[in-house]
Formats: sequence, structure tokens, C-alpha cells
Amino acid sequence: MGMAPDPQGGLRYSILDPTGNITALVESEVAIPDQPLVAASIMERHPEVEQVGFVPSTAEGDARAGTSLRMAGGEFCGNASMCAAALHCARTGLDTHEERQVWLRVSGAGDPVEVRLREEDGRFLARIRMPNAIAIEWVGLSFEGTSEDLPVVTLEGISHVVIERSSAFHALRDVPQVAARAIRQWCEELSADGLGLMFLERDGDHFSLDPLVFVSGGETLFWERSCASGSSAVGMFLAKRSGHPVDLALHEPGGVLRVTSDPEKGETWLFGSVRFVGEYAKV
Repeated sequence: MGMAPDPQGGLRYSILDPTGNITALVESEVAIPDQPLVAASIMERHPEVEQVGFVPSTAEGDARAGTSLRMAGGEFCGNASMCAAALHCARTGLDTHEERQVWLRVSGAGDPVEVRLREEDGRFLARIRMPNAIAIEWVGLSFEGTSEDLPVVTLEGISHVVIERSSAFHALRDVPQVAARAIRQWCEELSADGLGLMFLERDGDHFSLDPLVFVSGGETLFWERSCASGSSAVGMFLAKRSGHPVDLALHEPGGVLRVTSDPEKGETWLFGSVRFVGEYAKV
């Protein structure tokens, strides 16, 4: 894959598909204050795009030096991180038929993030070592007359509320407009940069997940096709609750994300895939 066209004064960006969570990555330099507006413009032009990140350094350096990713709202995003690693490999001409390691500097993560990936059948199979949770705790949350203690997994750049089928709040999944009010209220109460509601169901060894994600910095709200950080948060929570390592295949609207989490090692990996959709230039 070569460089996308770069019209004078224009915007270069690529669209990628990480397990249905369609992501646009902007390769042009964009000042941070302008990023939410640019992201909104791209999402208006491409309604299928759920999030936008900025990676102006994808063509620089080598795999060990890595590259940088800043999400439009300043949040952390695992799916976008895997996309940025795939784009970096494509732009730098790295041979990824063998598994390669890429280090990313990502918004919402204090330390560089490790991504490993290889090409197979026209896509990248990727895994990302997720930043450890700052806290996993039960928090009392209330909304429209209902109160309940819910597990909240706090990551550096985003927090997630795990809502299992037994919860009274699981019914929010079926009333999107009400869920939108709840997530905005709880995001403010938790003082989170971004918040996900992870609606989790389990039937024996089968897990399904419906993610709703709100990012206050970019004022974006999506029922995402898949959510990497939310899936990882579910794995971290279930591992902590059981006291044992977990290996989960989470069936989400866009496909399956696999999570392994070991509470003793303090290590969580998220497994997914990335497919290139197209390259664009906007004047």
C-alpha cells in the first residue's frame, strides 16, 4: 500500500474495519483543537465510521520506534490502536507474513502500547496488550428511580460499566434513547473522559456483548459493532471476580473479539482483526 493522495490544503485519511468497529485514521497534521470538528466532518461524509483517530507519523520510524495515535476525543481505543499498527506496517513496507511487534503512543495510555500482528487472507490478525485497569470496583449508580451497585472498570482513557443480564439496568439495552441519557449522566458522575456500557449475556460458555460508548471530548455516542477496551474490561472484571485467568470469545454485533486476562500476572490481551476499506483525500 502506497501513500494516499495529498491534495494541497487537503486531508488524507484511511478507513479500516476492526471487527466491524469502522475506524477512520487521519494521516494529515491536524491541530488538537480542530480534531473533533475534522472527525465530525469525516463521520458525516462516511456514516458507517464510528470513531476517528489521528496518526500523522505512520510513515516515520521503524516498528520498534512505533508511531502515535490520538483519538478525536482524547480517549483510549484498542480497536483503533490495532488499526494504527496495521497502517504503520503498510506504510513502512514491513513484511508481516510473520508476526510483527509495533509499539504505539496512544491517547489515554501513559505507557506505550504493544500490538502484534500478521497478515492472513488480505487482513491483519492482531492482538494488543491492553493497559491494566486503574480500578475495578462496584459503584452505586442511580437512574430514573432505580439504584444498583454495578462493576466499573476504570482504564486510563476510558471507563466501562459491566451490565449483566441479572441487572435491572440491562433493560436499557432495548431502549436506546433512555440508555443515551443514562450513559451521559453516569459519565459525568464518574468524571470519566469516556464511558462504555457493556451489556453482557452468558449462556453456558457462550458470551454476547452489546457495547454503547460515549466520549465526552468528541461528543460521540455509538452502539458500537465491537469495542476492544470494553471487551477487555469485561475480561478483567470476570477474571478478578473469579480469581482465575479467563479466556473469552465475546460475540458482538460486528464479530468475535477474544480476551485473555490473568489477574495474577496483571496481563490482558485482546485478539481481533483489521481489514483495509479504502483511502481518501478531502480538499
